[in-house]
Amino acid sequence: MGAFHATTIFAIRHNGASAMAGDGQVTFGNAVVMKQTAKKVRRLFQGKVLAGFAGSVADAFTLFEMFEGKLEQLNGNLPRAAVELAKEWRSDKVLRRLEAMLIVMDKQHLLLVSGTGEVIEPDDGMLAIGSGGQYALAAGRALKKYAGGSMTAKEIAKAALEIAADICVYTNGHIIVEEL
Repeated sequence: MGAFHATTIFAIRHNGASAMAGDGQVTFGNAVVMKQTAKKVRRLFQGKVLAGFAGSVADAFTLFEMFEGKLEQLNGNLPRAAVELAKEWRSDKVLRRLEAMLIVMDKQHLLLVSGTGEVIEPDDGMLAIGSGGQYALAAGRALKKYAGGSMTAKEIAKAALEIAADICVYTNGHIIVEEL
C-alpha cells in the first residue's frame, strides 16, 4: 500500500493580526486523491492558539493532543509548550517515529515544531510546511512585500494557498483559514 501524504499549511503574522491557512487534500500514493475536505488547521487552548500539520494524520492528532496538554500545563505559554513538546517528541522512542510537522501560533508567536527537536521562529513572520509549502511561502512573501499594506493577514494566507494550489498537485483549493 502507498502512503498518505500531501498538505500545504501557511501561517503569517502581519499588521498585528495572525492567520493560518491549510488546504483539504489527502493523497494516497502518487495518483489518488482520497479526500478533498480534510481540516488540517485547528484551534487549541480555548481558541487562543492555532496549529496546522503536515504529515501523517494519526501522528498529527497525537501531536495536537500532546501540544494542547503542554499548553494547559504551562498556562498557554506557547514558546515553552513548543519546546517541551519538541524535547519529548525527540527523546521518546515511540514518538520519535511520528511523521508530521506542526506550525503553531498565538497573537505573539509563530513557531515551527519538528520531531528532530527544532523549534523555529521565522524572521519575517511567515512559515509554510507540506508539499506546497515552498510555493505558498514564496507567494506569501511576494504578497506581503508588494500588496502588504492593502491586504490583511487572512487575505494573504488565503491567497498564498490559492497560488500554491494552482502549482502543486498535492494541494487543492478547499482552503480553511483561521485568524487570531
